[in-house]
Amino acid sequence: MTQVFMNAENKKVTVLLFPWLAHGHISPFVELGKKLRERNFDVHLCSTPANLTSIKKRMGEESSIQLVQLNLPNLPNLPPYYHTTNGLPPHLMDTLKCAYDMAKPEFSKILQTVKPDLLIYDFLRPWPAEAASELCIPAVQFIATSATMTSFMLHTFKCPGKEYPFSTIFYRDYENAQVRGLGECPELRKAIESLELSNKVILIKGIKEMEGNFSDYLSTLSGKKIVHVGPLVQDPISKDENPDIIKWLNKKKQGSTIFVSFGSEYFLSKEDFEEMAHGLMLSNVNFIWVVRFPVGEKIRIEDKLPLGFRKKVGDRGMIVEGWAPQAKILGHSSIGGFVSHCGWSSVIESMHFGVPIIAMPMHLDQPLNARLVKEFGTGIEVLRDEYGRFKREKIASVIRQVVAKRSGRCVRKKAKELGDSIRKKGDEEMDEVVKELMQLNLFKNREEEIVQSSTEMM
Repeated sequence: MTQVFMNAENKKVTVLLFPWLAHGHISPFVELGKKLRERNFDVHLCSTPANLTSIKKRMGEESSIQLVQLNLPNLPNLPPYYHTTNGLPPHLMDTLKCAYDMAKPEFSKILQTVKPDLLIYDFLRPWPAEAASELCIPAVQFIATSATMTSFMLHTFKCPGKEYPFSTIFYRDYENAQVRGLGECPELRKAIESLELSNKVILIKGIKEMEGNFSDYLSTLSGKKIVHVGPLVQDPISKDENPDIIKWLNKKKQGSTIFVSFGSEYFLSKEDFEEMAHGLMLSNVNFIWVVRFPVGEKIRIEDKLPLGFRKKVGDRGMIVEGWAPQAKILGHSSIGGFVSHCGWSSVIESMHFGVPIIAMPMHLDQPLNARLVKEFGTGIEVLRDEYGRFKREKIASVIRQVVAKRSGRCVRKKAKELGDSIRKKGDEEMDEVVKELMQLNLFKNREEEIVQSSTEMM
């Protein structure tokens, strides 16, 4: 029998989810919302109209998550269709953040209308938690990046000049330029302030089995309990699946094929694209390669591929432009490796399905996630040269090692074991999440009762 969680007024506990305006942030919030709905929470999700349109398509008409519209103020060069990071020209990112920060009064009105028992908010900005606090609504932060990355950044901010206590997690020399001075970055300061406002606990996407040491250190640094919510892998949406991909995969031997994808918001440079293509040719391994170009760039894929590429790879390779059903592909028995930029959602999906990772990180959290994958024994990183460039021979060598060579047997075995363990546990982590959220709600109710009693006695 399903338990129904009630608030002090004997109604379902109402939760408002408020992610940042990027697909990579919205997606885990949607999946968290689904898990809470399954446990009979009343769930609302707030975002801009530009994002709500795509969210509706993903959730389907049968979803009982209620969508709440947030209207950002009108700013020059930022029409409503740019109130999302999807397709946003890079030079407008600061303008979008400015408009977002100006939306606090509008968001406060939403809180007063929805009257949630709890707010679950993203980590980039402190003002959603401030708005909730002003209305005596408990606010809990949900971080959709790894505990590894989060603890590394918090350590950098709180312990400047001191070595991070886990020596296997680090930035290489060619990556350091991207993160130099991060401890003084205003954006990081806002993220830290946002984290500190979280009420007693912090929710984090991931698996304790994989990141327990890092979440424990994060708890020490933050003074808050860290609660893993699990992998939150999106269920494949049947109507969006490309049947040609599945038919093609069905013809391949078990574990013989790699999936190549660098996420929806990251793009290979011209040089890296060329090295990737040649690496796939040299590897002699079957592959599905999802190729994306920045929105607005009119690029023919044939103009980017090396001369004779399709003829040389033949039926060994499939190129998909734009979008592919990642979860469906990773769950297919013919997939034996995932060439990934190591965005956290991609890492978690790969681990969920027991697929080893060929790590090709770009920036931000991705290099640290790649080091974590290597440390845990579920993947191998393609090392760049001293100038930070990928080389085709290295790409081909790591692909062959992970998929076919005896030297990659331990990685394949470890990835499979972790995937089996994750799937066997199911939603165990969510039980702990529910327990913590209910304790916050009960604490809030007791405070309200005390205030009410004090008022009546006066």
